[in-house]
Amino acid sequence: MSAGTRTIRIGSGAGFSGDRIEPAVALAEHGRLDYLAFECLAERTIALAIRERLKNPTAGYDPLLDERLGAVLPAATRNRVRIISNMGAANPIAAARRTADIVRERGLGPLKIAAVLGDDVLSLVRAGGSLIETPTVVKSASSELISANAYLGCESIVRALEQGADVVLTGRVADPSLFLAPLVHELGWSLDDWSRLGRGTVVGHLLECAGQVTGGYFADPGYKEVPRLADLGFPIAEVATDASAVITKLDGSGGKVSVATCKEQLLYELHDPHRYITPDVVADFSTVRFTQVGPDRVAIEGGGGAARPETLKVSVGYQEGYAGEGQISYAGPGAVGRGRLALEIVAERLRRLGEDIVDLRLELIGVDAVSLGRDTGSKSAVRVGARSVAEPSEVRARIAARTRTLDAAVKVGREVEALYTNGPAGGGGATQSVRPVIAIESALLKRAAVKTSLHWEIVG
Repeated sequence: MSAGTRTIRIGSGAGFSGDRIEPAVALAEHGRLDYLAFECLAERTIALAIRERLKNPTAGYDPLLDERLGAVLPAATRNRVRIISNMGAANPIAAARRTADIVRERGLGPLKIAAVLGDDVLSLVRAGGSLIETPTVVKSASSELISANAYLGCESIVRALEQGADVVLTGRVADPSLFLAPLVHELGWSLDDWSRLGRGTVVGHLLECAGQVTGGYFADPGYKEVPRLADLGFPIAEVATDASAVITKLDGSGGKVSVATCKEQLLYELHDPHRYITPDVVADFSTVRFTQVGPDRVAIEGGGGAARPETLKVSVGYQEGYAGEGQISYAGPGAVGRGRLALEIVAERLRRLGEDIVDLRLELIGVDAVSLGRDTGSKSAVRVGARSVAEPSEVRARIAARTRTLDAAVKVGREVEALYTNGPAGGGGATQSVRPVIAIESALLKRAAVKTSLHWEIVG
């Protein structure tokens, strides 16, 4: 960290929609933060949220918004920690209104809440004129389109912060942009200072998955030890005006921050380290260097960037049939043989449905569901591909199908359950499920076609 520069502290409160809430509360209470950001929106999550909004115009935001903000806002308002999150999902306005209700219910005002609008570009995608790349589904089945959301950058969030927002809720925004926005606002960076924006994006990328940089998704007993994972603390970035930074966590929290944890997170979901393309900048991760400067303190140097692209990535969601699944367990001598027979029986019955079955997957969990199996110490053996491996004493047969119709998807689970009395001996613990399949395709849209705005909810 360079001397003589201003430093702000940003915490990461969530790395996905269902993430744990307690570490964020601890950060808001004890982290001495300026900002706390929550990244809660996966690729297909927004299409599912739009389905909810279509059923209920007041729905479509993150299902844990009430619980998460209800837990965090008391400490955040008391300690003047500003909050940024994409928990607005498919309905940022409704999310802002609900957040205002939470503030009023807990007597936490005054508070200014901004919702960032403009990522919903379904009408532009249907029109087609602004698309640089056109997904197959837009050409062939536009009536099945559910959603089209552009990945916005940090600019609208910066504008909300400049206008005094205490809480900023967005829909689809690039993950690092949630963290880059407060750096731009607080540290006075220009939106065309590509070097600083690139280095700030490095920080955002390290923080966006929350506990992954503090040892979550890193631990591998015997190879990579992480202390007290049950009490995993979430990360904090201390960032200076020149974009140098330190990644750390709360003293006394579980997990670890090391050069190794930072390197793994830097490489997470990374294609070209020289050109990490975001709406804000084309970041260069190739020159990033990490140095352990203290217990659970890693300094970041290097990195850079080039001019942002003139296009925005768009995730297009559409309905593509249904998925039906059934599972049943077999145990004891001959479990694998009975499991194989169960798969064969159900497969033969389902194939009679003809074209209603688009894709069928048959597997024995414990043998060939993920890999080629491993030696379990059993004396008997089972053939898996070209290898012979020890036969496990228990397996779970899983049958899953993608179908054109809801009826065909329901049939999958029913046929598995029928194995109780119409299949091999000793089956137990049958389960079944059905869900609509939301498929995602990506496209590029002209940046100039996307217009953003802010909606405000002011309490007190």
